[in-house]
Formats: sequence, C-alpha cells, structure tokens
Amino acid sequence: MAGERFERHKQPWTQDEVQKLHMLARKGMGLKAIAKALTRTEESVKARAKEDGLTIAKLR
Repeated sequence: MAGERFERHKQPWTQDEVQKLHMLARKGMGLKAIAKALTRTEESVKARAKEDGLTIAKLR
C-alpha cells in the first residue's frame, strides 16, 4: 500500500457515489470492499459514512 497514489485525492463526492455508498453500506459490505468499489480511500469512505450517519459493517 505504501507508495500507492490516488488520482482522485480530495475530489468531491458525486451524487451517484453517495447513493452507491448508502446501498453498499445497507447490504453490509465492509469498509475495504466499499472503498475498492468506489475507488476511494478507506479514510474517505469512513469520513463520508460518518457525515451521512451510516454504519459500515465490521468484517473480521
């Protein structure tokens, strides 16, 4: 993961991304899977979920 570059650094969330985040969180997907599906960092997904009052499943 070190040295990995994110092309979308600090990009605003689109309405489609927000809807997809809500759908994936409701389905019970984990943070890593959601981040990968949205091509966002885990930190970005976690922050947006918190902002929207969503709970992300904790997978072991």
